[in-house]
Amino acid sequence: MSSKNAINNKDQQIHKLPHPLLALLPVIILVILVGTSVSIFGSDALNGGSQMALLFATAICLIVGKIAVNVKWSSFENSLHKNIKNITTALLILLIIGALSGTWMISGIVPMFISYGMKIIRPEIFLVSALVICSIVSVVTGSSWTTVATIGIALMGIGRAQGFSDGWIAGAIISGAYFGDKISPLSDTTILASSITGTPLFTHIRYMLITTFPSMLISLVVFGIAGFFNANISTANITEYQNILHHKFNISPWLLIVPLVTIFMIAKRYPPLVSLFISMLLAAIFAFIFQKELLFEIAGGKGTLNALKGTLISCYGSTSINSGNAEINSLIATRGMQGMLYTVWLIICATCFGAAMAATRMLESITNTLTHYIRNTTSLVSSTVASGLLTNLTMGDQYLSLILTGNMFKDLYEKRGNESRLLSRSLEDSITVTSVLIPWNSCGMTQSTVLGVATWVYIPYCVFNYVSPLMSIFIASIGFKIFNKNQSPQK
Repeated sequence: MSSKNAINNKDQQIHKLPHPLLALLPVIILVILVGTSVSIFGSDALNGGSQMALLFATAICLIVGKIAVNVKWSSFENSLHKNIKNITTALLILLIIGALSGTWMISGIVPMFISYGMKIIRPEIFLVSALVICSIVSVVTGSSWTTVATIGIALMGIGRAQGFSDGWIAGAIISGAYFGDKISPLSDTTILASSITGTPLFTHIRYMLITTFPSMLISLVVFGIAGFFNANISTANITEYQNILHHKFNISPWLLIVPLVTIFMIAKRYPPLVSLFISMLLAAIFAFIFQKELLFEIAGGKGTLNALKGTLISCYGSTSINSGNAEINSLIATRGMQGMLYTVWLIICATCFGAAMAATRMLESITNTLTHYIRNTTSLVSSTVASGLLTNLTMGDQYLSLILTGNMFKDLYEKRGNESRLLSRSLEDSITVTSVLIPWNSCGMTQSTVLGVATWVYIPYCVFNYVSPLMSIFIASIGFKIFNKNQSPQK
């Protein structure tokens, strides 16, 4: 046993740190490759282009590491095994979330929230209503892209009819959509940020509330003031959408049981896999009880077996239901587990790149350079936020930015004795919410195209998105709920 450990230690030994400029070379190449992928494929870059860019950058990192610091292949393998082990639970959660999003939609839970949410719209509080509705939908679905591409489009039409500028409408929609994307346990960015830093999912979410709620309150005030002076709105579209949803789905208050049970399990701190799986199973049962006609439509036939078939398809595959309205069709379409495969693929490829950067000690070299400029917790969080914004600007994708920035700062937070939840929160405060503000980022390109509003037009009005990173730095500066590990354990 001792001889085997000695061999492994010898294989992993690297005599010196690579120079910081050399350590940045794989990152720069990755930026170039990702930028090329985005320019070629646009918002479809996540369907394979970005993954290939990561693998090529991984190869270059290992080649440079071999030449410059004589890194052993076994060091990369050991680093990769460790990283893959750390993300296994996150990958399983992503797949369960895919199934959960499908069953919550087909069971009528999401349509119920949308229908009830639409009822709060009033002429004088349209912008606040848009913000709240998109927040609810994004928390329930865990996806800002789905929220913007569905209910967001409907709200754009209503807002334009009322006379609001495109910037204000898009700003309210995007602010609400990214509120949910940031704190929903169903959000892949939320799961990714917690898994990269080794922070329990619900610990991460609870800690984010400290910066997220004040940011949302500021957003509510700003949009409330902006919408107060305009009181001319038609609710014809809202009524139409509600009628279609009620015609297509059996919307019942009994469906609230599923989200209430889910909230209860989260509050009781059940393991995320257990909570999400039980929630998915309950939603599937409720779909079987309340939405049999929809299940028949999905399965293409009548009978109990076809209802079961439709339920299973909603868990693992794509569903398309014809409601007679194109916007509603897009709203109620689901992708199940299948829709998570590109994200899983991306995470695995990014894990390879992270393992290569760790094995060659290039991450350590970059982090050591950053350490010289960090004097206290405020400068630590500020550096994390600035790095997150920089990677969003250069990487062109929020997933890559989360992974790269998280890996860069993880050891530094550990050495300083800061809790991992502080890092995970700083990542989301700076990366998840700002990706949509960058025109060449996949989020910025997608949302701009979907809403038909140029990124530069809506940037000044996305209050939540630029208040969040500022709030993160402010909370760090006053030290609220920020502890050293030997002062307070994570809860």
